[in-house]
Amino acid sequence: MFRKILVANRGEIAVRVLRTVREMGIRGVAVYSDADGGSPHVAAADEAVALGDPEPARSYLDAGKIIEAARRTGAEAVHPGYGFLSESPSFARAVRDAGLAFVGPPPEAMALLGNKLAARRLLSGRGIPVVPGMFDEEADSARLAAAAREVGYPVMLKAAAGGGGKGMRIVSGPAELPEAARRGASEALAAFGDGSIYVEKVLDRPRHVEFQVLADAHGAVLHLNERECSIQRRHQKILEETPSPALDPELRRRMGEAAVAVARAGGYVGAGTVEFLLAGDGFYFLEVNARLQVEHTITEMATGLDLVRCQIEIAAGLPLGFRQEDVAARGHAIECRIHAEDAANGFLPSPGRILLAREPRGPGIRCDSGIVTGYEVPVQYDPILAKVVAHAPTRAAAIARMIRALEECVVLGVATPVEFLLDVLRSEPFRDGRTHTRFVEEHFAAWRPRADDGLDRLAVLGHVLETGAGRAAASRAVETDARPASPWQRLGAWDMVGGGAWKRG
Repeated sequence: MFRKILVANRGEIAVRVLRTVREMGIRGVAVYSDADGGSPHVAAADEAVALGDPEPARSYLDAGKIIEAARRTGAEAVHPGYGFLSESPSFARAVRDAGLAFVGPPPEAMALLGNKLAARRLLSGRGIPVVPGMFDEEADSARLAAAAREVGYPVMLKAAAGGGGKGMRIVSGPAELPEAARRGASEALAAFGDGSIYVEKVLDRPRHVEFQVLADAHGAVLHLNERECSIQRRHQKILEETPSPALDPELRRRMGEAAVAVARAGGYVGAGTVEFLLAGDGFYFLEVNARLQVEHTITEMATGLDLVRCQIEIAAGLPLGFRQEDVAARGHAIECRIHAEDAANGFLPSPGRILLAREPRGPGIRCDSGIVTGYEVPVQYDPILAKVVAHAPTRAAAIARMIRALEECVVLGVATPVEFLLDVLRSEPFRDGRTHTRFVEEHFAAWRPRADDGLDRLAVLGHVLETGAGRAAASRAVETDARPASPWQRLGAWDMVGGGAWKRG
């Protein structure tokens, strides 16, 4: 087993990986940019190496700096987390060539399956249905337009490399395509270092259902059941659950077998996710995420497995210690992502200083967080701050538990979508399990937070106590606010101004 692992990432995922590293008795190394010197992931590590410039291309996306940091600290392996370099075959290959272990799939499998187009080409002749669309990337807008006409509008422009909604654009007609292609390619290049894009058909109100897979270097490949990820904004997930309300045992079996077949076809080793769109009575292969997913937490809660530990053990050459028939899911789990975003303003980023942060607690509640009180949310990176997970015996109980957890979640100083997520959880369509990828646009396009001056005044009082009488007093103010709609979710970003007044940011 490894004695030291470097985590080539930041924020809540770096904290989460370092937690398991420490539990395994392995020393953890963090890396950080100039914007992240006070980040909790730095404090969570045994050692930390500065990368310099906050711009991702000169810090977290600089493979040379990452590998040099591993060499200097004597790390034997590199865990990439998700985002940044996690799905870069060239980075995985460079890590391997440097004599280090990459805690992820082999670069060959990553190139084949992590690239969406390569995966589509591989699977199209193997009896696994794929979403209609292109099988090669294209930069020429005329050729993109021809492909769009062939499959029929509306279409989706997608980045061939990476995920997380970066580079994705829905195009309703030919007039929109050139500008959408230019913007999509530019965004993909900035996020992944690869501006390749392609056209895919937009299915009518599909569900987004993915299967977690694990594969070791000894030939074992299995799945850990599904996660439904249909609640999305800007093509990026914000709420996930397992099991999916849409799957019966037979459909789960068929989709799980397809996910395993995809992993085997690509020679996959490690933890990965096979994603499908479920439309009508059929499902279609969408893509492979050749890395750990943000929403891996709900699979852990339902199965009792630590997926980061599984990743590390596989990277160390150990076989999986269980079989497909040993995988048992218990109850229902839901994850809500907490971003520094303004849900009432198109989910635009809301960077700033965290004036007060308090995680929810209680039975069945887990919070993976990358923030603390006083933390400055940088503008350069993905705005995810934390993930709240609720697990309970039934879906209804998990929804109720998540509602309580979000009501207790305190993030003061920046806007977050907590109140929006509460309204989604309380909505009849969600409770009935009638979810699909356009759920937010269909049911919450005009969403606005409910105003309550009395509750806003309580939030101001909390800030006064925090900056004046001290953090302990402010914390007590939060704990004694037992009303069902917490002001900490309502106020958003704001600052004190002269005369004891306040203004929204």
